[in-house]
Formats: sequence, C-alpha cells, structure tokens
Amino acid sequence: MSTRAHNISATEVWFTEPGQVEIRANKISAPEPDQVIVSTIYSAISAGSELLLYRGQLPQDISLDSTIEKLQKGAIYPLQYGYACVGEVTQLGSKVDPSWKGEKVFCFQPHVSHFLAEVKDLILIPKDVALRDAVFLPNMETAVNLIQDGKPLIGERVAILGQGVVGLLLSALLSDFPLSSLMAVEKDPSRRDWSKYVGVDNVFSLEEVTASDVAASFNADLLYEVTGRPEALDLAIKLSSYCSRLVVGSWYGNKEVKIDLGGEAHRNRLNFITSQVSTIEPGLTGRWDKKRRIDLAWEMISKVEPSKFISHLVPVQEAPSLYQDLSNGDKGLLQVVFEYRN
Repeated sequence: MSTRAHNISATEVWFTEPGQVEIRANKISAPEPDQVIVSTIYSAISAGSELLLYRGQLPQDISLDSTIEKLQKGAIYPLQYGYACVGEVTQLGSKVDPSWKGEKVFCFQPHVSHFLAEVKDLILIPKDVALRDAVFLPNMETAVNLIQDGKPLIGERVAILGQGVVGLLLSALLSDFPLSSLMAVEKDPSRRDWSKYVGVDNVFSLEEVTASDVAASFNADLLYEVTGRPEALDLAIKLSSYCSRLVVGSWYGNKEVKIDLGGEAHRNRLNFITSQVSTIEPGLTGRWDKKRRIDLAWEMISKVEPSKFISHLVPVQEAPSLYQDLSNGDKGLLQVVFEYRN
C-alpha cells in the first residue's frame, strides 16, 4: 500500500468551467513499487485543443484523447488537461530499475509540478535534445503525421493555411522536400516572418490571398488546413486544383463547420483527408508504429530546434491570465511554456 509523501505538494492547473482556470495544490502519494515521481521542469500549452477546452468548445461525448490514459474521458468540468510535460525522475518505487533516477523524461501529462507515473508511460529524452525543445514533441509528431497523411510528391505545389506552431513545424519539414513551391497563408505579421524564416517560399496575408489573381496562382496540389478555424476550409478549396488533396489537421471541437461543396470542391473532385495524431495512417502500419514515429519526431526536433518559437516562458502560477490572453487573441503569443520552480 502506498504511503503519503511527506514533502511533495503538487501544483496543478485545473479548468473549472469555460473561461475559468485555477491553480490548486494537491499532496501526492509516495510511488507504488512500479511507479516513479517526476518533477516537472516545463510544460507546453497546445493552444488549439486547450483553447477549445478553455472556451467550452469541446464535445463531451468523446474522450479528450483515446490513446492517453489520463485523458480517456469527456470534457466534464472541473478537469485537468495538457499533454506536453518535461521533467526529471526524482523518486523510484521499489521495483523500478535504479538507473531511472535522475533521467530527463517526456510524458503526455496535464500541467502539474509533480506527478506519479509508470515507467512504460515515460519517454526518455535523447541526450542531444534540449529540454525546452523537448516540450514540442507532441506538435512535432503531429507535423510528421500530417506529412505522412498528405504524402507530398516531388514537384508538387503545397500550401499551408495557418502558421501557428504546428504550421511552422510543418513548414520547416516541408521546406526540405523537392517541391515546386511551398506557400503559406497567415493573418499574423510576426508569424508570417517566422514562416519565411523556416523556408516557406511565399507567405500571404488573408487580404492578399483573397484577391482573385493571387488565389488563382496557388493552384495547389496538396493543402494543409491547420488554422483551427472552420471557415478556412472554403479558402483552401479556392486555392486548390483538380484532384487536390486537402489535409484537415485542425480540431474544431463543437464549432459549427459550414463548407461550400457545391462548386469548385465538387467539380475538382477534391480529396478531403482528416488527420489525427492518435493513430497512424493504415497504409503505413505494416512498417510504422508509435515508437518509430516518436524516434523520427526526436530527430526532426534536433534538426529544427523549435524552442526558438517559445514566445512566453512563465511560471505556472500565471496560467489563469495566460489562457485569458490566448483566448483574447493577444498578439505575440506564439508558444507559451510553463516553468516549474520545484
């Protein structure tokens, strides 16, 4: 039977109702024989899904994530959320190999300063990956998954709608492909600058791309929608070509999605692909598994070094105000990372 730890009080982020976040303290138990305690160093906000929860826009009849044990429940308040924790193993259960003590690990874990976990749920961070880069593992895995689902071909014209963190990581990876052109659409000027920095050939504002001559010039073979805004689907259709592939990487939650399928989408025989990182594209499962994809994501993190996208590194106690700022659409908030001073 576990005993209470004498000196560990975990600082936790709780979503108590739409628009409300609280910081709570909770004593955690000493580890069971097959458990460890991880002391969190950083955790990253995934603005897309976490803002849906913050705004009360997640459906309650499906799990938050079907593959993460702690998120296999609906969005019923109050609840904890998040899935990008980086920390150090500080205490071991009696059956855990002593070599785990002091290891730096990643875990798909809600925002919290300390947590109990089984070793099987931890991912060792490669020695050559900085901890601030490591918090981008879920987003980089998503970018890898988007590429595997879209299957870009040599000489294709590729367009990405949205240059948030996932869009920028996707852009950075695709910039190395032998494409005819790589284009992006982003409303925020600073993100357009980042887009050019990571290698996108042409980056357009929403105002520019709605001009008929600019839209016609896209003629994209492959498009990615990662804005989180359902109305972007109609814009993607306008930028497409005959038999284009449109990969929908956004999660809209319970937002109403209206899309014009009566015109160009119908005549151009467009292929809509919904991409979700919890699973691997069926055609690849004979050769790819989760570990292989994670290993590739680490390799891409080492190459891209995404910590440069961190715009705000703040104490976790500032979570309530940060979520409000994100929801308000405050400019300059690209990637928020919580810092824990344990």
